[in-house]
Amino acid sequence: LQRESSLKYQTRTVQFFPDGSGIAVGSIEGRVAVEFLDDLGISVKGMKKYAFKCHREGDVVYPVNTIAFHPHYGTFATGGCDGTVVTWDGLHKKKLTTLPKFTTSVAVLAYSHDGSELAIASSYTFEEGERDHPRDEIYVRQMLASECKPKQAST
Repeated sequence: LQRESSLKYQTRTVQFFPDGSGIAVGSIEGRVAVEFLDDLGISVKGMKKYAFKCHREGDVVYPVNTIAFHPHYGTFATGGCDGTVVTWDGLHKKKLTTLPKFTTSVAVLAYSHDGSELAIASSYTFEEGERDHPRDEIYVRQMLASECKPKQAST
């Protein structure tokens, strides 16, 4: 399968859904695109691709550096140059939570095998060129089910 990205600017990260039914693509324009792979004959229950804005402060747009899928829930976390980690329910198009801000960019994320912990690399990614910056740090955070579990459908 080969197709053009639905995002306009440089792609920074791409990850498969845990079930392989789609991909999430993050870009320097502070957007995430969710694309379903129905072209491969994988049933996606009529879901259509979409994109949403994230990692913004007022009019300032920050690149999305990393996307990590929860291994059981299928939700995902994004990390950006704004120093934040946000968890999302991509199937229901809902923001779940924003973790407390880090001192510099979030460069990469990884869930533990059971999804109970999230490893976070906070590292300046040179989005503003060479300059003094906080030291690189690795955090491992216990994740609550409420921060990762999909939202229930509204009735």
